[in-house]
Amino acid sequence: MNLTLALFLIVIAITLGITAWASRRSGTTVQFWAAGRGIKGWQNGLAISGDYMSAASFLGIAGLIAFNGYDGFMYSVGWLVAYLTVLFLIAEPMRNTGKYTLADVLSYRMSPIPVRSAAAFSTVAVSASYMMAQMIGAGSLIKILIPSLDSTLKPWFNWTILGTKLDPSITVVGALMMIYVIAGGMVATTWVQIVKAVMLMGGAILLSFLVLLHFGFNFGSFFDAIAKVKAANGLNFTQPGILYPYGKTQVWGIDKALLENVSLGMALILGTAGLPHILMRFFTVPNAKAARQSVVWAMGLIGSFYIMTTFLGFGAATLVGKANICAAVAPKCTPNSNLAAPRLAEYLGTNFFGTGGGEFLLAFIAAVAFATILAVVAGLTLAASGAFSHDFYVNVIRTHILHGHVSEREQVTVARITAGLVGLLSIWLAARVGATANAAALVAGVAFVIAAAANLPAILFTLFWKRFNTWGAVASLVGGSVMTIWLVSIGPGWTLPAVAHPAFPLQNVGIVSIPIGFALAILGTYLGELAKADRLAERRFHEIDVRAQTGIGAEPAAAAG
Repeated sequence: MNLTLALFLIVIAITLGITAWASRRSGTTVQFWAAGRGIKGWQNGLAISGDYMSAASFLGIAGLIAFNGYDGFMYSVGWLVAYLTVLFLIAEPMRNTGKYTLADVLSYRMSPIPVRSAAAFSTVAVSASYMMAQMIGAGSLIKILIPSLDSTLKPWFNWTILGTKLDPSITVVGALMMIYVIAGGMVATTWVQIVKAVMLMGGAILLSFLVLLHFGFNFGSFFDAIAKVKAANGLNFTQPGILYPYGKTQVWGIDKALLENVSLGMALILGTAGLPHILMRFFTVPNAKAARQSVVWAMGLIGSFYIMTTFLGFGAATLVGKANICAAVAPKCTPNSNLAAPRLAEYLGTNFFGTGGGEFLLAFIAAVAFATILAVVAGLTLAASGAFSHDFYVNVIRTHILHGHVSEREQVTVARITAGLVGLLSIWLAARVGATANAAALVAGVAFVIAAAANLPAILFTLFWKRFNTWGAVASLVGGSVMTIWLVSIGPGWTLPAVAHPAFPLQNVGIVSIPIGFALAILGTYLGELAKADRLAERRFHEIDVRAQTGIGAEPAAAAG
């Protein structure tokens, strides 16, 4: 049996074993959505790391650095700095004021029907975008590293639905994702993410150690080798301007490269604090202290990991080289190639341990990447299904429109059905988008921008602005989401067919859509005040403020077993 396939199957067996164990601990809503609020701070920190360090982080950033040097490294800085916003502004208040989802926090002060509906819309938009990116990446990874598995799966999953031919590799990832969430809920998702975080950190540490060992642990020699690498445009790898060349194009009288970099930084730094699948993790711990501990643990792990991506990316550039990274996929290899880390593992393993060592390290890193994708898509599925089943179906349709009561059993059943539907839809969308555009990186970026433009203004103003009301929340959640999707759809990265002068000139739209999201929240609030439509929001501000800062009235922990 192919070694890579064997390790893939071992990863699947471990995660399915976790799911079987967790299925007996997910019978109530608090267990299904929040793991009984019994996850310890350090465990949740590991799970957050596993949820956050996606395949885009592991494979994508290593590839970006290997091809773009300094410009690629800036991606890792943005993803790390983002957690300062979470630590100082979000973690403790979210745990104290929320229950299971983002909408629980927002609707505490606001009119529940419009706010929960709008929050469900933005949550699904973020989760669907990010999920598509992960699943497209999974399909590409399996095709390249385990072609035998992809060819074996084709006869079994050779389906066409609504004019879209399903991708066998994507379908398998989607099926596993649905099993984790439907059977195990947040308990299974948490422990899959913890196992993945341990595997990912172990793989990154091993590769970083071997890269430094190759250079005799002499950082001077390592950086001398980096300085000798030249990009296609002749720039040194330690200089900015490879990915977005400076001085070539101006937009609105400003250097386009500068705008792209600032826009990217805004999305990464502000978007993390609005990602629903990350925010849900703060509801799994028993109290605010554990929520803070979670973020500190996560920052330490994530920071260490992104430092190591520099060794992976620059190691691939200096030791493997672009031609060898691209060998398996030429001529389709792009500056965003996800093969830099696997090819580096193969080179280092062969160099230090012979041919068998190279094959094993390649298989191990491929299995780590696969586990990474499974863990992240499980968290995204849980967030998306929570938005529809808990926020929209239970708390809007059944409770406020039909004025009915929903039992614990029915809530969990609806959640599981919704998770299955979300999984099926994501499989179809990933196959559709993956077949029509090289869009994995773009749709991942869209998720961060929507989170920053739609969710973050609503969260911050709900917690810290007394006058904020329902109109402002809905304007932010819906307006920020729609504006982001519209700008991306008319921009240079997504315009199909490609045109020389797209209607919106920037690929990274955050520099425009994020300020608009905050402005819509403020404008909506003042319009709501003029209409005198929402007096409850201001009266309940002091309640949510006390609860956010002290934890008085916060949801208690429950037994997970």
